[in-house]
Parts: sequence; C-alpha cells; structure tokens
Amino acid sequence: MRSNKWMLAGISLLLAGALAACSSSKPNAEASDSNTAAEKTKLVYWTIDRHDSDFIEQKISEYESLHPDIDIEMKVMAENYTQSVDIAFSSKQAPDILRVDTGNVSTWVKKGYLESFDSYITPEMKSRFENVLINEKNTVDGKIYTLPNIGQFWRLIYNVDLFEKAGITQPPTTLAEMVEAAKKLTEAGKESGAYGFAGNFKSTSGFERIAFPITTLSKTDGTEGFNFKTGQFDFGMYKEVAEALRQIKVDGSMLPGSESLDIDPLRAQFAQGKIGMYFNHSVEPSVYKTQFPTEIRWAAALPPTVDGSQSGASQVIAGSYLAMSKDSEHKDAAWQFIEWMYSDEVQTAYQEGGYGVSVIPSVAAAAKAPDIAGIEDFLPTKLDAIYPATPLIITEGRLEGTKKVDVFNKYIFDGGDLDKELQDLNTRYNAALEKAKAAGDTDIEAQPDFNAGSLQGSLADK
Repeated sequence: MRSNKWMLAGISLLLAGALAACSSSKPNAEASDSNTAAEKTKLVYWTIDRHDSDFIEQKISEYESLHPDIDIEMKVMAENYTQSVDIAFSSKQAPDILRVDTGNVSTWVKKGYLESFDSYITPEMKSRFENVLINEKNTVDGKIYTLPNIGQFWRLIYNVDLFEKAGITQPPTTLAEMVEAAKKLTEAGKESGAYGFAGNFKSTSGFERIAFPITTLSKTDGTEGFNFKTGQFDFGMYKEVAEALRQIKVDGSMLPGSESLDIDPLRAQFAQGKIGMYFNHSVEPSVYKTQFPTEIRWAAALPPTVDGSQSGASQVIAGSYLAMSKDSEHKDAAWQFIEWMYSDEVQTAYQEGGYGVSVIPSVAAAAKAPDIAGIEDFLPTKLDAIYPATPLIITEGRLEGTKKVDVFNKYIFDGGDLDKELQDLNTRYNAALEKAKAAGDTDIEAQPDFNAGSLQGSLADK
C-alpha cells in the first residue's frame, strides 16, 4: 500500500502534481522491481476522511496481505474535492474508488463518473442493506451506486456539572424547558463566565444542527424544510425552533459571539465548561477523547421536542460512502475491495474502534460499544431513523436570493417578521425546485401517505 496524505491548496496544485501521481504508470524505480511487483494491479482510492485514515490504512494493508496481487494507493483529499474529481475525470486520470457524499451521488451519476453496483453485488449482500437504501443517496433510477456505512445520530449535549449547579435534574424534553434551562444555566454560570446555550451558527448547517433534530422527532411530515407529504418546501416546520432560539438570545442565555462560531471553537468552549447545552452528533465522544480532552462531566440526550410528544423520528444523517469509477480499468478488483470494506467484519471493527456508529443492521446488532466515554448516549434507539432524501442541495443550486440559513440566523440574532420571511423562503425555494424538476435534476415527488412516526424502530428496537 502507498498512502498519500495530502491536502489540496488549489486546482493549480492539483493539475501540477496530484493528477500526475494518479497515473497508472509507475515511476522508473518501481518499474525495475521484480516481475511479481510489476504484475500487481494498482487501485487508486480517493477519500475526504481524515479522522479514520489510520484505520483505513491498516485495513488496506490487511487486504493487500490477503491479495498479494493488489496494490492500493490511498489519497486523503481536503480542499476542492468536488472540483478535483471533475478535473480527474475530464483528464482521464480518475481514481478507481471514490468516497462520495450524499450531495454528489446524483450529479456524478449524471456526469458519467460512477459505475453501478448492480452487476456486482450479490443478493446476500444486497439484503444486508435493503432497509437503508435511499433514492438519490444510494440509488439513482433504481440502480445502486453506493451503500451507507455510518450515520450521524443527533443529540442534545449538556454539561452535567453545570446542570447540577443550576438545580436541573434532567435534560429538557420540550422547547419551553430548553429556553428555561438556558436561563438557569446562565445564572448558575455567572461566576465562571458560562452560558446556557450555544450554536455554531457560522456554519452553513449551524441552524439546522439544532432545528432538524428537534422537528423530526416532534413532527411527522418532513425534514430540512421539505414536506414529503406535499412534495414542497415548507419552512414553517422550523418556526417554533427559530422562536425558541430567538428567545434564548433575547434572554441573554446564548454564548456571546455564537453568530460567528464554528464547531471546533464551540467544542473548545464546551470543554472548558463555558457552555451548558448545544446540539451535534455521534462524532462528539471521539472528539472529547482526542481533540478536546475535558475534565467536565458531560452527557447527551435525545433532542427535546416542540411540546414533549415524540411523534416523528430523530433523523439520522446517512447515505453514502464508497463508489466505483466508471472509468476504472480494474472494476472487478475495485469491487472486490469495496465489497470487503463493506463487510460485517470491517464495519464492526470500524464502529468498535470509535470511528462512527453504523446504520447497517447486521453491524449494529453485532458490534460492541466502543471504549469511548459518552458513546452510549449516541447508539441507535427506536426513535432514530433514516429519512428519504430531500431535493435541498439540488434546489439551492438554482435558488435566487438569500439562503435559508442566513434568513434564520438574521431572525435569531436581530429579530424581524418571521412569518413574512417564512413565506418568502417557501416561495423562492419552491420556484427553484420547479426549475430543478424541469431540468431533470430530481425525481422526488409528493408522498401523501408519508408519516415519520412509521420510521420508528427501523434501526433499533429499544
């Protein structure tokens, strides 16, 4: 195995050196190796994941020891990944195996980048994933192009020490309780400069890291502002959350500067005991073990709901992992490696190593909890579920005017006429959706019988 951990500073650097390194021809020094080495099949694997690169390198080495005729070169990419992939395919120097995310699947299929798994996957393997395959995340036009592995299980993360100091005995279960808890935590934290609540609102996903966990568990009709029943955007589903966050800001319970806060600075503040509550997903236990070690006691709980009723299901963000290049000259070899990477053996080790919480039912049933403090609060429950894909990313690519994140952030920190803003958002997003449909960019239609409550129990039975 050759592993190249490198970060792209720009497309010019990519063109100058990176793509040349992906060429199927080996350097002269390697050409002079033994005939056995020269006969090896080389597979190039591009990934955007850094947090698990040591684990993946170990597994690649294991695979190569089992298949001496295979040489796998992994490249860990960072900046401009999507553009790098575009350039690689246009210059006929694409990798054999690609890490894909949900937003790229449909686009890359239409561009002719990805090879369908359908002629390779066995019925037995397909059955392991049949309950977690999502249209436009894993499949396009009925064909499978990628499979899921882990998911983001969203929780309210809270400072147990500060909760006890404030006299709060349990995490909030309603929005009203969350607003009140933020006030009490801020009062209790005055001496140490702690505040009751924070969000990484600088991020484009900052508001929705709070909004969709709450609304999906509260309501039955949709997520990401998209109503599956009507097939239209309706950001009114976020109204109560936006109003609660506005109240937290008005009360002075929001960490100052939250509007310009990224997730890592937020974590650093939380680790120092300066934040009472925030929302994020199942990567946090490993973060506080390695990146931001902390002496505070902390825990996580299912998101509160609008009124205390858990009518829907807390959305698990999952969908895409490995894909195969349509231009690969070694598709059979590439598929055999992909199949091995998706095996229960590898994916169970992945979860037990603390790199993520699996959404593959056979893995979730067999894997032990990783030896990481706090991970038990993020394991699947009957209230966690994977939702169908929404056309959000495709729609925003055609949107005219301000995006939803900026509209909600402005209301939370500055106030305004929320009803008017919601009406405008719905109008503009649905106009963009119609353009996306007309262009054939999405085939998502209304599902009048959709009920998020029916998704409960799909990942776990307790």
